[in-house]
Amino acid sequence: MPSTTRIGAPAPVTRTRGVSAPGTTGTTGTTGPAATGAEGIGATGTSAEILGLLLPYCRTTDSAPARAAAFPYQLRRIDSFVRAGEPVVFTLPGFPCKSPNPAKVLGPLPDQGERLSLGFLDALCADIARIHPPGARVVICSDGHVFGDLIRVPDAHIDAYADELRRLIGALSLGHLSVFDLRDVLGAMPHEAKRAHVHRRYAPSLDALRTQVRSADHTLPLYRGITRFLVEDTADFTGTRSALQRECRRRAYGVIQRSRAWGELIAACHPRAVRLSIHPQPYGTPKFGIRLLDTPDAWTTPWHSAALRRTDGTWTLLPRACAERLGRLVHHEGRPSHFEEVPRAGGRAAGTPQAA
Repeated sequence: MPSTTRIGAPAPVTRTRGVSAPGTTGTTGTTGPAATGAEGIGATGTSAEILGLLLPYCRTTDSAPARAAAFPYQLRRIDSFVRAGEPVVFTLPGFPCKSPNPAKVLGPLPDQGERLSLGFLDALCADIARIHPPGARVVICSDGHVFGDLIRVPDAHIDAYADELRRLIGALSLGHLSVFDLRDVLGAMPHEAKRAHVHRRYAPSLDALRTQVRSADHTLPLYRGITRFLVEDTADFTGTRSALQRECRRRAYGVIQRSRAWGELIAACHPRAVRLSIHPQPYGTPKFGIRLLDTPDAWTTPWHSAALRRTDGTWTLLPRACAERLGRLVHHEGRPSHFEEVPRAGGRAAGTPQAA
């Protein structure tokens, strides 16, 4: 598996037993074709080994140990690249933009949380290359423009965030990664027109989505999680709490519609790719949920939080306001980057800025 000593690599033993249960842990399953029954799926041993590198970082709603045989869809996709002698291509929707709530993030641009996450993904691809010489690559499908109006983030901020992701990938020599967004598909079309086009062509109907939410399948916790994030990301609402929750429930349906539309568009542009997801996913579905960093719950991402380096050298993600109480702010290249945890006894006072 990828080295657990790598800076930024999530600890490989955390398992999400439920999308709202923070801190739940479990034991990963034994990997390798003999232990997982991968031969019964028709996959090569190499394909099962590649999947085995992903299993320790699986973000799922299931409680059973993750074994390769539970992921026949992903095994078949990986196997198509292995048999063709080609790099395995993964697509990962996410990295949209920073939360608009200043209590959660350090600013509108990528910071240490994104740097660590990108480094983890690139190193994972490098580990795959040791098993499968053609290697692997991850296409980061930056989806901020898809629902920027619904999450109340200006399109200019979304462009700046995605441009900085591209710059970081080049500056850090992360050669296994690339960024894909609506500009790659629809060019210079106005952002509102892009959103309307994608929604009209690919989004499920609102009635169909409401039916899925009422059926209490995996769409229900997704809907609740997105609603919670929209509430938490709102920093300037002047109405009552109940009015805010009603508005965010309405917007949550739109976010899911657009997210699914984006997924359909990605599938059309990258039809053979193995689909990764930042959200917890049940076994046996086309999406493989993956953790980018250690987090206190199943929903925290680098773009909704700030990175905190603990005194033991490990990293976690926390809302800025929480990280600020635990550590001092560190700057990198002239911008706020992350927090360094300060021991409670002695040392500088928490929150004292320092340069990286």
